[in-house]
Amino acid sequence: IATPRGSNTVSIRNTAHLEFPLDACVEADNGSAGLGAFLESNQKMGRTIQGGAVYTTPFDAMVESVSIFMRTDGRPLNARVELLQGPNNNKQVMELYTEDGLERPFFSIVETPGTGNVVRIVNTATVEFPLYATIEPYSVRDPSSW
Repeated sequence: IATPRGSNTVSIRNTAHLEFPLDACVEADNGSAGLGAFLESNQKMGRTIQGGAVYTTPFDAMVESVSIFMRTDGRPLNARVELLQGPNNNKQVMELYTEDGLERPFFSIVETPGTGNVVRIVNTATVEFPLYATIEPYSVRDPSSW
């Protein structure tokens, strides 16, 4: 998550029951260009997802992880990212909000173990607030390792 100008806060909440704890970590990337270098190298807008719309992308079993990049044209970014394995079988869900999706875009790498993985992005904002998303394989298993 880009954190320009002054102090910023990142909030991580576990909305599951007490029986399902969550270990989380937020770490500053001070040693490299990080998201800034990614933004410079990835200038394409990505797929437009209108407010209220859903975009799904299936991935082959050889894809071990995917990169997800979302931004807006300066408006709020309000979305849900889901990793599905099988029809409507949520394995991982992230709900996102940022006040300015151009100044503070979202980038994540999500592991996709097993077969039948689909990444679904739901723009939970109204139709006036589209977002732009790019979902690509990040790590692909060597076919000879099967």
